[in-house]
Amino acid sequence: MLKILIKDKIDPLVVEELKRRRFSVQEGEQKPEAIFKEIQENEILIIRSATKVNREHIDSALKTGLLKVIIRAGVGVDNIDVAYAQSKGIEVFNTPEASSESVAELALAHILVLARKLVPANLSMRQGEWNKNRLSGMELSGKMLGIIGMGRIGKILAKKASALGMRIIYCDIKITEGADSSWQSLPLEEVLTQADFISLHVSSYGNNGYLIDEPQFKMMKRSAFLINTARGRLVNEDALISALDNNEIAGAGIDVYCQEPCNNTALLQHDMISVTPHIGASTGEAQYRIGQEIIQLIEEYQKKKIRGERHGIY
Repeated sequence: MLKILIKDKIDPLVVEELKRRRFSVQEGEQKPEAIFKEIQENEILIIRSATKVNREHIDSALKTGLLKVIIRAGVGVDNIDVAYAQSKGIEVFNTPEASSESVAELALAHILVLARKLVPANLSMRQGEWNKNRLSGMELSGKMLGIIGMGRIGKILAKKASALGMRIIYCDIKITEGADSSWQSLPLEEVLTQADFISLHVSSYGNNGYLIDEPQFKMMKRSAFLINTARGRLVNEDALISALDNNEIAGAGIDVYCQEPCNNTALLQHDMISVTPHIGASTGEAQYRIGQEIIQLIEEYQKKKIRGERHGIY
């Protein structure tokens, strides 16, 4: 019987389904340090973004040698030392397609919120103010959306934004397949200087620091908005606040942060930023698809284990 540890909260229906299939399912303790013992007792570990799996955790798992698979319920694997896990014979998987629609829609939601100044409108009305004349926004039709990273999420966002009449420019280090002929591929610097809205959809920026820092903010239009639903470490938060305070850009929509939960009050309380608490994949539909991918991965692992085959690596 496969022993499965679910360390972070996932769809309860997925947990029920795994139990129905007679897998041994353990839901881990909330205390982070508990994982050191828990992963010694289970063959499969399921996590989301809250749990970190570093070398120390993997070394702990190796004491029994039972842990064989880590599944990240979501897209990124930043919180897992993938290379070290693989070097020790532990396979790592994620669910890259399940939440693409949801993340793209959240990015679009931030664009709409910023374009129509919904954050200050909402807050001022709750304070009893009626600032109709101070809340003139803009239409999205005809505006330039710059997408950095034209992968699954980037392409979905581009299609949705195109339907609203936005023009699409993008930058990607890879040759983009499936891009519409009306979308224009440009170098990063040109995307930053031309776009009215800039949306980030890359997983990381190597080891060279931030993708968006003080020099990049100075390239942007003063009327531009930055959207980040990808990775918190892509953006220097201090440089973002400075750019907003100095009117170098017009606003930002942020769902991911350098540290989570975020305690950067200057960022969270800034009236030119639309903030959400890392909810890109937090839709019922996305969580259902993530659950189905998890079940499929476990079933494939079990079948290959029975046949004595090594399962494919992430």
